[in-house]
Amino acid sequence: MRLLDLKGKSAGQIAGILGADGTHPEYLERFVALPFPDKRSEAYRYADLESLWERDLPLHRGEPVTPRAGKCIIITDGIVTVAPAAISVRYLDETAADDEHYDPLYYLSHALSPRIIEVTLPEGERLNIEHHLHTPGALIAYRIVLRMESNTQATVTEKFVDMAGEASWLLYGYDAIVPRDATLTFIKDQTIRADRYTVVASHAMKVEESGTLHFGSFDFGQGRGLQHLRIVLGERAELKASHLLYGAENARRGTVSQIVHRGAHSMSQQIAKNILKETARGIFDAIILVEPTARYTKAHQNNKAILLNDGAYMASKPQLEIHIDELEASHGSTTGQLDERQLFYLRSRGIAREEARKMLILAFANEIIDTIADAKIREQVHVSFENAYYGHVQLECLESCHGCE
Repeated sequence: MRLLDLKGKSAGQIAGILGADGTHPEYLERFVALPFPDKRSEAYRYADLESLWERDLPLHRGEPVTPRAGKCIIITDGIVTVAPAAISVRYLDETAADDEHYDPLYYLSHALSPRIIEVTLPEGERLNIEHHLHTPGALIAYRIVLRMESNTQATVTEKFVDMAGEASWLLYGYDAIVPRDATLTFIKDQTIRADRYTVVASHAMKVEESGTLHFGSFDFGQGRGLQHLRIVLGERAELKASHLLYGAENARRGTVSQIVHRGAHSMSQQIAKNILKETARGIFDAIILVEPTARYTKAHQNNKAILLNDGAYMASKPQLEIHIDELEASHGSTTGQLDERQLFYLRSRGIAREEARKMLILAFANEIIDTIADAKIREQVHVSFENAYYGHVQLECLESCHGCE
């Protein structure tokens, strides 16, 4: 399948191109209604993914198996192969998608997914989800639904493990609802090498009345990829979103997000930090939308980037769209180099310039990593960042790959 072959086609024509792989025509209608994901599309303008759209990648279709028992969930090329016995994991033929998402590939991933992976999170669960890619040169598409009960708390971490999935395109995402008075902590820890796979993740999350979502994405390495978020906040709902991006070589990576305040007294805080070197490009294209129903909202957004050399580039576009007067809101963006005064101070204390640079970079990154409440997850993200920064790419699971099974 070539994504470029779908450009300018009707939903019926696309269904014909996909043949037996084309499912859920209502999602194809929504895919067609949105701008095609190229440089003329706001959401894909800076990602440089057109070369991927031109490649003819077979759509990988795996058959469900009985998962082995393990400590975490392992999804191998879209199929659950390992799952904890205490957690409900099952396949659904379909599930309701967000009918207001801005990303056309969100709907394409729904259309291409023959089955949906549903995960129900028990009270107090700390669940690791690992994505394993074994099939090279393929398009792998699947969706995951996270469910939890009201008045519960759960933590989900995800990791990506590439065994042999070179040159593949992973198109996936989560649909999740945080119900009333519940708290969900979601942490993504991803390190990708330039010669590996491309990930386009497109998530839709809803936080209902008095619910809380802590969303952290920690994205390190090279290559290309994009994360899309659409998060809708109900009355007195709270979102804390943190993003740390480290990009090297010719990386084109980042976050495109839409945070919608729909309920009164809702709160959001979105903080992003980016460290870019060589010819890497970071992307932060984020809008906070405050609807007329969201009186007394508090919404704050900030993006900071450090460019370590002249070839690096940050595409930063924080935005507010406000339809009421009774609120507290702010947004900002700064892009620059390491502070020469801080470097001078460290060097005046006998620290070599390169070591002083490393100290400042680690301090900049640790400021956002240290917001992770769970000590074990926080330590793993520290390790992932330092391995990526120092060039020792680590692709292990959060525990150990063998410990998950």
